[in-house]
Amino acid sequence: MTRRKSHRFLQNAESTNVIESGKPLYKTILGRWRPDFFGNGNPIVLELACGKGEYTVGLAQAFPNVNFIGVDIKGDRIARGSRIAQNLGLSNVAFLRTDINFLGEFFTKGEINEIWITFPDPQPRPKQEKHRLTHPRFLAMYQSLLVPGGTLHLKTDNPELFTYSLEQVQAAQGRDLQYTTDLYNSPLNEIHLGIKTKYEQIFFDKGFTINYLQCKMGVI
Repeated sequence: MTRRKSHRFLQNAESTNVIESGKPLYKTILGRWRPDFFGNGNPIVLELACGKGEYTVGLAQAFPNVNFIGVDIKGDRIARGSRIAQNLGLSNVAFLRTDINFLGEFFTKGEINEIWITFPDPQPRPKQEKHRLTHPRFLAMYQSLLVPGGTLHLKTDNPELFTYSLEQVQAAQGRDLQYTTDLYNSPLNEIHLGIKTKYEQIFFDKGFTINYLQCKMGVI
C-alpha cells in the first residue's frame, strides 16, 4: 500500500462522515440513517460507485434539505469526497464504504428516494453482465429499496451499456422513462446543475456524447 493510500484510509477511520467496517454505525445503521446519522427526516439520495463523490457533494450543496450518501468500495476514493464535504461544512453528506451487492444490509425497504449511477464500469464482456449495475438483479434491489415512485438516474459514455440499460429498465417496467444519447444538447441537462465527474469532464472535452436516463423504479 502506498503512503498516500495509507493516509487516506487513516483519514476515513477518523472521519465522522464515513461509515465503514470497524465503526459502530456500520452494524447498526440499517433503517436508521435519518435518526442516527443525519438527525432529520429529509429524503435520502444515493450515488452508487461514487468514486470521489462529485455528485454526492455537488448535489448536497444544491439541496441542503436532502441527505446524500455516496457508496463505493474504494476507500482511497471516498476519502477525497469525504474531505471535500467536510471542508465545505456539509452536514447532509455521508459516505458508505461497502460493496454495492450488500446495499440491503444497510438500507431497508422504501428508505431511499433516489439513486444515481454515474459512469459505472461497463463490464463489457458477456460473462461480466451480472456485474453491470443495471443488471436485473440490481434493478430488483433498487426497486425494493426505493420509496414508491422513487427515481433511478444513469449517466454513461458507453453506448453499449446504455442500450443494455434501456432494455433492462423497460423490462423491469420502469415508469416515466426519459432518456437521451446527447445529454448536453438535451432539455434533460437541466437536471444535472452542471455537475461533472472527473472522467465525465475528460469524455466531454474529447467530444464524446453523454447518455442519460431516468425513470421511476420504486414499487407502488
